[in-house]
Amino acid sequence: MTTMIAMQLDAPGQPLRRVERPMPEPGPGQIRVRVRACGVCRTDLHVVDGDIHGTLPIVPGHEIVGTVDALGAGVAGLAVGTRVGVPWLGHACGHCPWCESGRENLCDDPLFTGFTRDGGYASHCLADVRFAFPLPGAFDDVHAAPLLCAGLIGYRAYRMAGDADVLGLYGFGAAAHILAQVAIWQGKRVLALTSPGDTAAQDFARGLGCAWAGGSDELPPEKLDAAILFAPVGALVPAALKAVKKGGRVVCAGIHMSDIPAFPYADLWEERQIVSVANLTRADGEEFLPLAAAAGVRTHVTALPLAEANAALDRLRKGEVEGALVLVP
Repeated sequence: MTTMIAMQLDAPGQPLRRVERPMPEPGPGQIRVRVRACGVCRTDLHVVDGDIHGTLPIVPGHEIVGTVDALGAGVAGLAVGTRVGVPWLGHACGHCPWCESGRENLCDDPLFTGFTRDGGYASHCLADVRFAFPLPGAFDDVHAAPLLCAGLIGYRAYRMAGDADVLGLYGFGAAAHILAQVAIWQGKRVLALTSPGDTAAQDFARGLGCAWAGGSDELPPEKLDAAILFAPVGALVPAALKAVKKGGRVVCAGIHMSDIPAFPYADLWEERQIVSVANLTRADGEEFLPLAAAAGVRTHVTALPLAEANAALDRLRKGEVEGALVLVP
C-alpha cells in the first residue's frame, strides 16, 4: 500500500504528531498535490493552540506549494506536473447569497485548508481544483509559500484600507513584510509599528524601504490614512484609531484577536472606521499573485524540515521569526 506522511493535530494544545496514512485518492473535481513547501502561518498557531476550533484530528497548513500528481474525475484545466498553490479557502458552496454576490470568502458552507480539511504539513494533500492557483515562475517553491496566505490576506486587507497614501502596519511579520513591498512599489509611504523594543524587526522594516519604524506603543511621526493590524492584539485597535486621520480606517486582518478594550467615542468620531478581513476569494489570488511578481516581491523565509513543524510553531509563538517560516517535506 502506498502511504504518505503528515504532521497531525489530535487535540488543541498538544504537539503535532507524525503519522503515516494511506495515500489519498482525489474525488470528483479534486486534485492530489505532492507538497513541495508549506508556509507556517499565525492562523496555524491559532488552530494548534485552540484559539479557533475546527475539525479534529487535522493536518494544519494552508500556504501550500506543490505539483499536481493525480486528477479526480471531471478535472480540466490542470495537468499532472503543474505547479499550484493551495490557499486557506479550500471550497465554497457556490450557491449561497454570499457566493452568488461575489463574496465567497463569507460562504455559509465553506471548507478551510488545514482547519476543516487536511492541509499541507504533509507529503501530499487533496484540493478542490477550482481553489488551486497556478503560480508565477518568478517565485521558487519555498519563497512562493508565504504568498498563499500572508500575501493574499495582506493584499485583501490592503484593498480594504482604501486609497491610503500613508499606511501604518502594526506587526511586521510574514504578511506585513510582503505587503510593505507591494505598497512601496506603488508609491505609498509605509510606517511599521512592531512590538515595543523589537529593534530587529524595525531594522528589517527600514531595510525593505519603510519610511519609519518604531514600537506599537508610540504614535507614528505623521497621521496615517489607514492602519492594518496584523498583530492579534485587541489593544492596538484604540492605538491605531489615535494614529489615523479623520475619515481614516483601521483594518483588522487576523482571524483571531484578543478582546478590544473600551475606548472613548471621540477616538472613533470624525468618520473613522474599524473593519475586519475574513478569509479570501479566488479573485484575490488571481489579482495578487501576478502583482507580487510584477512588484518584484521577495519573501524572506527560513526553511525547515517538515519534521520540525512543532519547533517552527514554537518559534512563531515566541515571536522569533523574521519574515516567514516554511516547512519542506
